[in-house]
Amino acid sequence: MQEEGLGFGFYARLAGIGIVVAIVGLILMLIFSRVLYAWGFFGMFLLVAVVLFLVGRVIERRAARGLE
Repeated sequence: MQEEGLGFGFYARLAGIGIVVAIVGLILMLIFSRVLYAWGFFGMFLLVAVVLFLVGRVIERRAARGLE
């Protein structure tokens, strides 16, 4: 007899992913708050801009490779 529903494995993976996301978020918040405290608003803004630039560059390079 097969049971309908998502099952325990799905919810275990979902809980594991949630815990990992929470830990990574906490680490990123700690890093960014220390940068804000040490460098001030401009340093924080600069760090976020550099990270976003690098993420955009990686995404753009992947998209350019897919078009060739």
